[in-house]
Amino acid sequence: MNEPVPSDGPALRPLSARSVVLSLLLGAHPPELPARELVRLVEGFGVGGSTARAALSRMAAAGDLRRTDTGYRLSERLLERQRRQDEAVRPRTRTWEGDWEMVVVTATGRGAAERADLRARLTALRLAELREGVWLRPANLCRTLPAELDRVAERHASRPARPARDLAADLWPLDAWSTTARALLDRVGRARRPADRLTAFAAVVRHLLADPVLPPELLPSDWPGTALREAYAQYQREQTGQVRARGTRT
Repeated sequence: MNEPVPSDGPALRPLSARSVVLSLLLGAHPPELPARELVRLVEGFGVGGSTARAALSRMAAAGDLRRTDTGYRLSERLLERQRRQDEAVRPRTRTWEGDWEMVVVTATGRGAAERADLRARLTALRLAELREGVWLRPANLCRTLPAELDRVAERHASRPARPARDLAADLWPLDAWSTTARALLDRVGRARRPADRLTAFAAVVRHLLADPVLPPELLPSDWPGTALREAYAQYQREQTGQVRARGTRT
């Protein structure tokens, strides 16, 4: 069963030059900005220009960014992170007809690191563990499971006899997720400084990655997931508008 989301308020990570750069590029489509413009944007969040340029150089050397003819672009590894982030903000769903996806881990003899990696991958696919090696979720997502899972697991479609709403409530910490989501909505509503807003919305994205994206009929009536996504989408529009406005003044 999944670990519960802490309900004692959202954890906000300290803002650094690297986190500002990543947040800007992860939210940009395409994920590339001219070097000079990127430094100017980072300066708007209280980071000095020399600090921003040093962070860009270190990130390029570490493989986080790729230098282009005009600026910097996310590396292939971080493009996958952007894809997961985009899906968290705008999940693709379909009408749920009562079926559940089930993945049963069949591989044996794996080390602790391999087991942990598989758990992380299954969790990222928004599956939850019913018991050791048995993962499932309602079949309401417009996606296919990665083919490489077939090397370590079998996949099935099922219809549990247990009431679906009760099963979902046991598999995911819905109350704790809701509590943190409402705290984040309050936090972003009160944030005024650009750095505070960026920090708060970075926490929003992390929290959306943990949203199980269940069918509406399995969720509490006051589920705040939609409101949290709408708040982040509005913030993205604001950021995109600022980037375009700065571009026209260059």
